[in-house]
Amino acid sequence: MNAPRKPIGFAPPPIDEDSIQAVERVLRSGWITSGPELAQFELDLSAYLGTEQTLCFSSWTTACELALRWFGVGPGDDVLLPAMTYAATANIVLHCGARPVLVDVDPVERVVTLETLEAAWTPMTKVVMPVDLAGWPVDYEAISDWLKSKTISSAFQPKTPIQKQLGRPLFLADAAHSLGATYAGQPIGNQADITGFSFHAVKNLTTAEGGALTFALPKEFQLDEIAHWFRTMSLHGQSKSAFEKTNAGQWNYDVLHAGFKCNMTDIQAALGRAQLKKYPDQLRQREMLAKAYHQAFSSYSWYIAPPLKDAKRISSFHLFSMRIKGFNRKMRDELMAHLKEYGVASNVHFMPLPLLSLHRNRGENISNYPNSAKAFEELISLPLHLNLSVEDIYYIRDVSAGFIENALKHG
Repeated sequence: MNAPRKPIGFAPPPIDEDSIQAVERVLRSGWITSGPELAQFELDLSAYLGTEQTLCFSSWTTACELALRWFGVGPGDDVLLPAMTYAATANIVLHCGARPVLVDVDPVERVVTLETLEAAWTPMTKVVMPVDLAGWPVDYEAISDWLKSKTISSAFQPKTPIQKQLGRPLFLADAAHSLGATYAGQPIGNQADITGFSFHAVKNLTTAEGGALTFALPKEFQLDEIAHWFRTMSLHGQSKSAFEKTNAGQWNYDVLHAGFKCNMTDIQAALGRAQLKKYPDQLRQREMLAKAYHQAFSSYSWYIAPPLKDAKRISSFHLFSMRIKGFNRKMRDELMAHLKEYGVASNVHFMPLPLLSLHRNRGENISNYPNSAKAFEELISLPLHLNLSVEDIYYIRDVSAGFIENALKHG
């Protein structure tokens, strides 16, 4: 008699013995909050991404909210972002008292396009915040060139010295899914003014919770001063970190701003450093698995492939979110229940913001975002992680394909 098949989880964190030993080393060091391990992790990330400055925080959310506040975003300001994203992208805009302006996505790629951004832009737009969904980058060059155009700069209405210095809306990229993805041969993190990454538990590289910002601002911006502001604001506005205060005679400090508490710890940084050493190999493994999924489903007429690679872009293969032509929400949810019965976890990325009560109560209507609405009805995210095998992928295909064809046949 065959042994029961082991359940296939959706996104178990990539924790191995090296990760455990790294955390243990820091726990035994006597210094577990922000300190030398965090400083080295930031340098390691900069080396991997090819960026001049990388700063780590407690989450993508806190990191990118700080970026909005640094740029002076507040009441009366608009921030452009996709209708199809996680709630955090819009929440940080609302935290600042500004208005999230939702933009529909491309029907296949499920990311915003230059055309949809242009249609939503007004002189009240202070920030453009596109999302790299499932690891697939937006068209960074097109968006960047547009934001730097005379059409935008001549109409831009700065409210703060930093806004005046930039002279146009800030390009803040939500790259929570796309660590390791590339655009025109360069790692994501070098294209937008500021780019935010996530190291949440389900991400390709995790620090349990955590996030980072990279900076590619114009040369006239002083990155050392900017980094000091962000570090200070992540520690209640305190002028010195706890580690700096341990130096002889350095206990004294000042509080410069009413800051926040959103620093990354050395425990998290040690976990990230251990994983970053193996990340290039892990990306290649994820790419192999994504291609195996594509091969497994490619013969079916109802299969709509997720974008993985084109002439300029290569995904980070964070999710395998395929669409099923002709499916609706009820069919998709029944498929997910069917997969669960066979030991396969699945997910949906994402429920468009206008379907959430928060945004419905703001007056958003999903009918204004037809591409996002249709994509949501048809999509399902299948497991993609380092514990997955090609055999698992064909098992998932076999379990799901017959159900899908029967559902489409009988409506």
